[in-house]
This record gives sequence, C-alpha cells and structure tokens, in this order.
Amino acid sequence: MSFINNRHAFRPDGVTALSDEDIRRLAPSAFAAEAHDSRSHRYAYIPTAEVIAGMRENGFLPMSATQARTRDSGRIGHTKHMLRFRHAGAAPAERRVGDTFPEIVLLNAHDGTSAYRVMSGLFRLICLNGMVVADRQGAEVRVPHKGDVVHQVIEGSYAVLDDARCALDAAEAWQGVTLSRDEQRVLGEAARTLRFGDAEGHTDTPVTPEQMLAPRRAADAGNDLWRVFNRVQENAIRGGLTAWIRDAQNRPRRVTSREVTGIDGDVRLNRALWQITERMAELKGG
Repeated sequence: MSFINNRHAFRPDGVTALSDEDIRRLAPSAFAAEAHDSRSHRYAYIPTAEVIAGMRENGFLPMSATQARTRDSGRIGHTKHMLRFRHAGAAPAERRVGDTFPEIVLLNAHDGTSAYRVMSGLFRLICLNGMVVADRQGAEVRVPHKGDVVHQVIEGSYAVLDDARCALDAAEAWQGVTLSRDEQRVLGEAARTLRFGDAEGHTDTPVTPEQMLAPRRAADAGNDLWRVFNRVQENAIRGGLTAWIRDAQNRPRRVTSREVTGIDGDVRLNRALWQITERMAELKGG
C-alpha cells in the first residue's frame, strides 16, 4: 500500500484527522505491544502509539497511515509503517498553490528495519495527493530507538515543519516558471525513467513521456512548473496509464501501469521527482 495514494489511508475529505481506531485499522504495527523478538536488550522499545499521542498533544494531527506489506507472518505486527501529520494551525495555501498543506511524514518500524524518520512533505487537497520533499538539510530528522524518543520526534517535527513551509514557498514560485514544450518533455522523460527504469536507467515500458505529462483534471492543465510537476508526480505514483505492446506471439496486448505501493519506493520516487523539479527551477531562474 502506498501511504500517499491508498484511498483508504485517510478521510475522504482530506481534512479530517484520523482516530486511534482508524490508525489501528490502517497501520496496526504502530500499536505493537512490544518490539519484534529479533531485537536485542539494547533496543529501546518506544511504541509509535506513544509518539502519536505526544504529537497530538503538540497540535500535530494524524491525517493518513499505512504499513508495509511483508511475507513474514511474524513481522506483520511490527513492520514498517508511515503516518502523515498536519499541524492544527495549518490552513490551506488556497490563494497561493491551490489547497496545499505542509505536512510531517513519520516513518518507523518495530522490527529493526527503520529508526524514527521525520520528513517534510506537502499534501494537495484537490487530488488527495501527498508529496515528500527532496532529501536535503532540514528536510529530515532521524531519531534512533534510544533516549527520549517522543521528545526528539516532536522537536524534529517542528524543525521539519519549517522546511515543509519552505517547500510551499517553492511551490508558489514554481507557479511563475513557464516551461516550453521541450522542457516539459524533459520532465516527462525523467519521470518515466525514474518510475519504470532499471538500475542502469534503461526502460522498455510502452508508456510515453506524453502520458506522464497528461493532466487528470482541468485544474492541472497549463505550462507552469508547479502544474507540470503535479502531473508527472501523480501519473508516476498513481499509475493507471494504459499502453499497447506486442507479446511473444506478436499479438497486441494492453498494459496498465501500476500504482506505487511500497513505502520505500514511494518516498524514493517522490523525492527524486521533487529534486529534478527543483533543478529545473534553478535552470529557469525560478
């Protein structure tokens, strides 16, 4: 499941916070009663549930939740999970970038596969779509499983929230950067390679750069960098792009791109797309 795109990961209106019961249903590993038995005595077990409670007390409301799939039945209750928080005082930047909120993205696991990671992100209400800002100084705080984890996560959240607000400023600036058709195709090709390419960057998908650039709603049609970014990001993450190939018998066969469902893949792809868009803004002087 994808923390960004799973339609069951958040309230349908995109603005109502999740209850503990909601989170328990979407990401039960956040409420693990103890660490996985593979952890040693040196592992300080701080349940994510305590962090959620501490975040709520400081005005950070959980807006979405998910956990990673695993084939190991013994890890289901302890596996990696991710939650997105929005500060109670946050209001959509409606006049600037179209109902977009700064958010905190929290990643953790109770089986040793992840420390607490606090990352900056944005959530766009019009398409119920979340983003993760490129990995850079100020965009992420890592908290190991030791010491006062709850306090460290909360402090890190305030620091990362500042970066998320800076990302919102960047999005506003991107609205004023106009891309030519060739420049848009560059982003479409980059998104296509990031989504479908192998480790060497080779891809044989029939999905075209033009499909990566296609708007899913009238509000996203346009030539400014913000809307182009939103189109390639949503098409890359959500999938659903249809194309035709020839099978081994040379018969035409329709294929449809899949939604990105893994937590790590989701974060990696989102961050790479954000970084490429930042680079395009720099080249354009935005």
